[in-house]
Amino acid sequence: MRAKEIRAMSEEDRAKALEEMRRELMRERGTVAMGGTTSNTMRIREIRKNIARILTVEKEVQQK
Repeated sequence: MRAKEIRAMSEEDRAKALEEMRRELMRERGTVAMGGTTSNTMRIREIRKNIARILTVEKEVQQK
């Protein structure tokens, strides 16, 4: 997910995407914590970066 795509989203869509990303991150971390392995080890890092992008765009919108 790119910042340009996130900026094009409505506020509600961004909130839904953020919530979905946070749930997915918890699921992936839970799998690893229980001793399992993820199919894609870089997925946790990608999710964290996407969450940061969404939060950054939210801050930009709030400051305007």
